[in-house]
Parts: sequence; structure tokens; C-alpha cells
Amino acid sequence: MLSIIVPTYQEAENIVPLCEALLAVLEASDEVIVVDDASMDGTAERARVRFLTEPRVRVMTRATDRGLASAIRSGIDAARGDLVAVMDADFNHEPRRVPALVRQLASADLVVGSRFVHGGGMDDALRQACSAAFSRVTGALLGTGTAENLSGFFVARAALLKALPADRIYYGYGDYFFRLLFYATSRGARIVEVPVWYSRRRAGQSKTRFARVGVRYTFELARLLLSDRRARQQ
Repeated sequence: MLSIIVPTYQEAENIVPLCEALLAVLEASDEVIVVDDASMDGTAERARVRFLTEPRVRVMTRATDRGLASAIRSGIDAARGDLVAVMDADFNHEPRRVPALVRQLASADLVVGSRFVHGGGMDDALRQACSAAFSRVTGALLGTGTAENLSGFFVARAALLKALPADRIYYGYGDYFFRLLFYATSRGARIVEVPVWYSRRRAGQSKTRFARVGVRYTFELARLLLSDRRARQQ
């Protein structure tokens, strides 16, 4: 069984068509978990009304401890499946690619939707170049062995995710992902990259502020490296 976690904030225009697209490619036993951070535009309400009689869609609303990474953690905790996927709500990640990632779990513990392997990429060329450079430096410093270290689109075995130190991973924004890869790699997880293409969002406004995000990611990368060095010295 696959549980797809979709963290949302102000995605009222996207959430219903996204869930519909996911249901079209999922098995009857799979589920979509929408984790909404009390969006003021009615994201959660639209999903609840549209999928009121659809048991494969579950909507969670959080009023406290909000944020992307903590929303993903809440979704993982609530997941019923032995396989877990995470993706954005803005169609940046294509629903039709989910089955391709899941199939790779036959020989892996974690499958990353990667922009930085052959066949992957983004519509936004400048963001592609900047993200690729930071991602490759991050992977080299952390020893993850992956070209993509900033993905928000992945599938994994639930047993792996629940065995990792959640308190050290799921805080902040997208920086949670390189921490996830770091701790998964340290446990010997088998990680595979599958090429994906990031399209531009269909509707609504992006919440990402790239200058601020870049500073935060750099700080978090340095902190992770420092804590790892201290742990090795003890």
C-alpha cells in the first residue's frame, strides 16, 4: 500500500485537480494524505468537500507547529502504507511520475525524483543551474552519493523513514531533505535516482523566497556537518 503525503498551504486552486490526477494513477488500496497548515484560502475545505465520499483521500489540518518539514513528518506518522511518497501540491511534481518512482522500490529503500540526472530538469533554467550547483556541493560534503539533494519528490519504504531520527530531520523548509538523505545513507539505505522534470506551478503563488532559502540551507548544511564531526570525535 502506498501513502502519498501532500503538504499544503494556500493551494486551493491546485489541491482538487492534483488529488484527482493522483487517484487516476493509484491502486484501489492506496491513499492520499493532504496535510494542510490552516490555509486561509480554504485549501482543506475544498479537498474535504470534493472527496467527502472518497476514502482514499484524507485531509489533516494543523493549527500549530506549522511548516513544510513538520507537515511531512505528520503525514508520515499518519500513513497507513508500507510505502510512502512525498510531493508538492502545485504540479511542480507530475502525478503521472509516481508509479515510475514506486517501481524502483523493488531494488531500493528510497527513490529520489531527480532533476540532476540524465533526462531530468526544470522549466526554470536559472533555478535549475543554481539548484544543481548547490545540490552537488551538498551531496559531496555529506557523502550521499546522489546528484539530487534538494528534492521534494520521493518515495521510500515506511520502515526506513520511521527508523530515522525524526527530530533531527523534519524541521524548517526543504533543507529537511538533505538531512533525510544524510541519515538514510548513514544507515546503509539503498538510494536510487529517477529523472523527473519540474514544471512551473499551475496556479497560486510560490512561497519560496530563494535568497532567504539559500542562506538557511547553507546554515543548516554547515550545522549538520559540524554535528557529524562532533559525533565522530566522541
